[in-house]
Amino acid sequence: MSEPKVLLSGLGIPESPRWHESRLWFCNWIERQVVAAGLDGSKEVVSVTCPVHPMGYSIGWLPDGRLLVTGDKVRRQEPDGTMVVHADQPANEIVVDRRGNAYINGADFDFVAGAAPKPGYVKLITPDGELRQVADDIQFPNGMVITPDARTLIVSESFAGRLTAFDIDADGGLSNRRVFAEGFGPDGICLDAEGAVWTGGGATTGPFSIVRVAQGGRVLQHVELPEHRAPFALMLGGPERRTLFILTAEWRLAEGHVVNLARLKDGPRTGEILALPVSVPGVGRP
Repeated sequence: MSEPKVLLSGLGIPESPRWHESRLWFCNWIERQVVAAGLDGSKEVVSVTCPVHPMGYSIGWLPDGRLLVTGDKVRRQEPDGTMVVHADQPANEIVVDRRGNAYINGADFDFVAGAAPKPGYVKLITPDGELRQVADDIQFPNGMVITPDARTLIVSESFAGRLTAFDIDADGGLSNRRVFAEGFGPDGICLDAEGAVWTGGGATTGPFSIVRVAQGGRVLQHVELPEHRAPFALMLGGPERRTLFILTAEWRLAEGHVVNLARLKDGPRTGEILALPVSVPGVGRP
């Protein structure tokens, strides 16, 4: 396998990558921006929406093309560009299925401030605006993917080092909870056409890596990352979705500076997006 190449640098913490309309969309977390990038390294700020710094910041699209953005609330961008409240619910990650069901996750504690962890949840926002909880006891929920047949949702439990799968029921609820794989460092994840998930490796303080893992936990591929460069999220995109985009930033947890929000906001912009050609294309949502 070839080495990852730098596509973009000088970012805050890049998160929540999505391949949409032939560009890589992502959240530039420190700057509170939604950015769309071309494969030539060009980038455009397409939305600055959250008035307070969120615990999480993620994006998805409804079937009619309207953008959803998480933060202190879930907001929706209307065709004229205005932002309205889609759900009065703080959220970390979001993924939207083909029916317009939006799955959001979060946990009711202030991770950035160093508060004691609490179990998190997955909630569902239906197309008619109903909000209900569909899973609980998620150990710091992060990235989520929906399989191409819209029957399975996989969620990262970052504090448990686990990927957890659920069946998606006819009414959008979740059932048949089970372990997809464990013993890794999952954050933002993506799914490929062979049913494998790209996720962070097992380390949380470095040296960092990413892995392609099959259901059951067998590691199919392993990619080392540069020193102190943590993988915050992954996405398969590009032509035929055969490029793996790796969103990284320096992470020095032992020194404490990544959990100090003031230092993050005022410190150097170490975020990068790396691009790596792969043989198995991406599928599913996001």
